[in-house]
Amino acid sequence: MRLSHLFIMSLMTMTSQAQQTRIYHIDTDNPQQQILHFGASDAWSMQFTGLWPQAQQEEIADWLFSSENDAQGQPRGIGLSIWRFNLGAGSSEQGDSSQIQPGTRTECFLQQDGTYDWNKQLGQRRFLKLAKQRGVKHFLAFMNSCPVYFTKNGLATNTGRGGTINLKDDSYNAVARFAATVMKGIEAHDSIHFDYLCPVNEPDGHWNWTGPKQEGSPATNREVARLAKAISKEFKKQKITTQIMTNESSDLRCLLGTHETDWQRGYEVSAFWNPDSTATYLGKSYGIPRVVMAHSYWTNTPISYMRQIREELRDTLKKYQVDYWQTETCIMGNDEEIGGGGYYDFSMRTGLYVARIMHHDLVYGQAKSWSWWRAMGSDYKDGLIRVYSTDNWKSGKAIPSKLMWCMGNFSRFIRPGATRYPVTLLDEHRQIVQDGETDPRAVMVSAYRNIDGSWVMVAINYSESAQSFTIDGIQGNQVWKAYRTSDVEGESLKPVGIISHSTRLEPKSITTFVAQ
Repeated sequence: MRLSHLFIMSLMTMTSQAQQTRIYHIDTDNPQQQILHFGASDAWSMQFTGLWPQAQQEEIADWLFSSENDAQGQPRGIGLSIWRFNLGAGSSEQGDSSQIQPGTRTECFLQQDGTYDWNKQLGQRRFLKLAKQRGVKHFLAFMNSCPVYFTKNGLATNTGRGGTINLKDDSYNAVARFAATVMKGIEAHDSIHFDYLCPVNEPDGHWNWTGPKQEGSPATNREVARLAKAISKEFKKQKITTQIMTNESSDLRCLLGTHETDWQRGYEVSAFWNPDSTATYLGKSYGIPRVVMAHSYWTNTPISYMRQIREELRDTLKKYQVDYWQTETCIMGNDEEIGGGGYYDFSMRTGLYVARIMHHDLVYGQAKSWSWWRAMGSDYKDGLIRVYSTDNWKSGKAIPSKLMWCMGNFSRFIRPGATRYPVTLLDEHRQIVQDGETDPRAVMVSAYRNIDGSWVMVAINYSESAQSFTIDGIQGNQVWKAYRTSDVEGESLKPVGIISHSTRLEPKSITTFVAQ
């Protein structure tokens, strides 16, 4: 009898908590960062799936890039607005001697005799076109390695080397000419203009990409700056408007200090953007914007640290007047809350976890751009879409995940040029609940205004119970159309009705509210 009584009282308490009024107030007088785009990369997937039958390619492209709705108002896709193109270094042509696994080798436009073969990377280029056809306006090319003809060991991986760049000392200008030729060549052949080029990827990674693994190279800050300036000089000479981005750090900790490396590959914000850093300062170089690009790997646990380091990054970037783009992340071994990166997960478990990372990067890191790692993957938590194949991806079946649709709760509705605004939680007495807009185990809310004037709110309910939700702060009689992603069958950006200002957030769900 006593246990039954306690159980009933517990249920009543839970119901009372779920019914408490929670008012989410948008501070419309306090604009924050502009949101430029949301994206993902083609590595190493589209070199294969871009050669699949056209119907499969079109379906995959719709999932990733479409901003259209079907006849029932259901979004066809997640509306990515930037697409990252892996500019190959030539390990594919080397075959097994590349010391790189077959699935992660890439072709190179530049040939050994110095000519260019524009029949290379055809699968990836196919998806550049499919993205553009669906309204994607921004493209970024990134290099994991310089072309093998210019590297010190003749490979696109760092096998047998230390922590300096795998590039011959007399080849910096040659790489700059290669980059310029490819930027102009793809635009001439495919009508794709690259807005951005990142010539160095994860140069501060302590693993140094020793084979057999994948393309990559470490680099010191001085080497990164030297290569970026060489490309800047060449782009200015050839009147190329593609911006040169630095430096895709592997870890946020390397931006602020050192992490499992020495000073030569750390303190990157001050190294590149403090004028006193005379050997590495990039502030006066043509075509290099005041932006640091970095990856959110490894810094998402414990939860309190996820917020702390992003706030430290925000404050440091403000000091040097530099913007932050989060350009790559996926699930890693230390993401123990969802079992680490092994084994693919179609459920909301991974989707919600990643949405929490997105919330922290956008709200506390003030990221202006946010990208997932791979668009497509196999049996690991690194793809928005899961591929099943028995012939090394020459053919296969592709299935989208809740992770993809969860990302779409942001990317589909927060369009390029939107502005983020702070959100404050008020209780039923309209008193401020400190940090209530970000409860990492319950409700996390962020707000945005698109350039067309429409307001968007993204509400993540990480908890096992329904939560009340009231929108406040917008003038006029706004009504909001709600799109929900959850583990309920059919709820993948599903339109779930119109609200005036109050509703409830379903357990383990993400709901996007778009003002009508």
